[in-house]
Amino acid sequence: MAGPTTAERGTRKPGGRPPGGRDPKGPAPRRRRLPAPRLLASLLAAAVLTGGGLWVLYGSSWVRLERVEVSGTRVLTPREVELAAGVPLGGPVVSVDLEGIEGRLRDRLARIDSVEAERSWPHGVELRVTERKPVLLMRKGARYVEVDAKGVRFATVDKAPEAVPLAELTANQQPGARRFGGQRLLREAALAVSRLPAPIVRDLLSVQVISYDSLTLKLTRDREVMWGSSEDGELKARALGALMKAAPRAGRYDVSVPTAPAASAS
Repeated sequence: MAGPTTAERGTRKPGGRPPGGRDPKGPAPRRRRLPAPRLLASLLAAAVLTGGGLWVLYGSSWVRLERVEVSGTRVLTPREVELAAGVPLGGPVVSVDLEGIEGRLRDRLARIDSVEAERSWPHGVELRVTERKPVLLMRKGARYVEVDAKGVRFATVDKAPEAVPLAELTANQQPGARRFGGQRLLREAALAVSRLPAPIVRDLLSVQVISYDSLTLKLTRDREVMWGSSEDGELKARALGALMKAAPRAGRYDVSVPTAPAASAS
């Protein structure tokens, strides 16, 4: 067999690497490994930090629940809200069931429209409450039932709040009452009132509901407004405001068709 050529002998030194390549028999590069004692120490440190954090959140007195803060109440008292919320004092703040607190408040206090519970680190829970506002009243003997803009009856009070009109459902024997039900008609009345501007609401004494599409607003000075249904409420409210300015002495206003409002003496 022929030996290496002159060119091969001239381009490779004894014991050297071939040009342009790596000696396949050379030693592989070594990875630098963390000595066993240092690796163990790192793992122990991570475990201590994790365990310490969990202990701070769940076992330490540093973040225990000590107080409940209530805001947004108007008729309810903060104490009423706190008692109904049933917040478990003394436990870890991190484990407080916020959704459970919100659910209890909505179930136990009908006056609450919405509530938001949040942790107030390191020792508290904050409850931000929005109460329902009455837009209508219904007589119940000598007392009054408050109704909000959604038609929800949420409280019975001894004294009627100021500037809140009465709802007069006179449709018990009408086909509309059988078809839609008293609660649906009450919602329609509440929706109509919620669309009215404040100056007109101040003069509003009652809302007479005969059927779904026959609502009449009774105002001071023996004035009345034929409202029709609750549809196009905002457009009707604007038409009524313009009509009352144009005919301030009128006794009867009709905005049941808001594109063709009318006013008359009676």
